[in-house]
Amino acid sequence: MVVIHDEKVDRTTNGIGFVQDYRLVELKRLKIDAGGELAQTIPSMNEVLDLLNDRLMQGLRLNIELKNSICPYEGMEEKIVEMVHKRGLEKVVIYSSFYAKSLARMKELDPNAEIGILDTRVSDCMYKLRGGCGAIALHPFWRGMDLMAEQLQGYVVRAWMSGHLYPEKPTGKRLDLISLEEQGITDIILNEPEVYLQ
Repeated sequence: MVVIHDEKVDRTTNGIGFVQDYRLVELKRLKIDAGGELAQTIPSMNEVLDLLNDRLMQGLRLNIELKNSICPYEGMEEKIVEMVHKRGLEKVVIYSSFYAKSLARMKELDPNAEIGILDTRVSDCMYKLRGGCGAIALHPFWRGMDLMAEQLQGYVVRAWMSGHLYPEKPTGKRLDLISLEEQGITDIILNEPEVYLQ
């Protein structure tokens, strides 16, 4: 299992095609432009968990988004639950996906798992929630807040801020968190957490 934003490698690496059509050794040969002459490689899920392990044990939370809206990876849910439980990280991991059936499967495998349903608009997240995916959190795009804050009372609303541009340029700016909270957003998923550290 690898960590990559898309189900295809085209946009974020120098490769072409679907992730599922590559072996791990082939994925590791692909390069990710990191600016200038720097390049990164696609990490495995185990490598990411190794890297974050100490911080996760100290209270950092990790959102693992299952990228299976196009390709249904057989056994993906079982493998990730087993990996997380083997490391004792089940209380600090949140699972999310655009694919509600995958989240329902995660909830079957781990009834205590924290689940967040992804979509562009918060109203679409609510619609999927009614389908029984087991989500307790809504994960809309921050500009997709098409319901009133009062309608979102009692829900965790983790809005994602980006993800469509690559490579994303650092903004170095802080968002107006009070304005986001007034819209019903309780948490944010973003690429520049360092901007908020004091």
